[in-house]
Amino acid sequence: MPTVKQLIRNARQPIRNARKSAALKGCPQRRGTCARVYTINPKKPNSALRKVARVRLTSGFEITAYIPGIGHNLQEHSVVLVRGGRVKDLPGVRYRIIRGTLDAVAVKNQYGAKKPKK
Repeated sequence: MPTVKQLIRNARQPIRNARKSAALKGCPQRRGTCARVYTINPKKPNSALRKVARVRLTSGFEITAYIPGIGHNLQEHSVVLVRGGRVKDLPGVRYRIIRGTLDAVAVKNQYGAKKPKK
């Protein structure tokens, strides 16, 4: 327990909350290069093969980012744009890749596809 004199000399420091997306360094998005593209299984009770990529960011961090949407064209050395936002059933995945920018093609429109002719 500090004395009054010690508190006057050196006031109490507020507890700083850790950032949830530290690798972005306060930026809304960051550019990065895919180091590895693979699939992982989600936590219980869900079951699937979630597509993720190991991304080396311009800030120097290497992170795991989720690839949203159905189908993707990403492979090693693809340049992607990453935003914050965790995936609830994938432990350790706290970032998402933005589709439709840089090397990540946009998700195809479900209703825009023409019907095949018979």
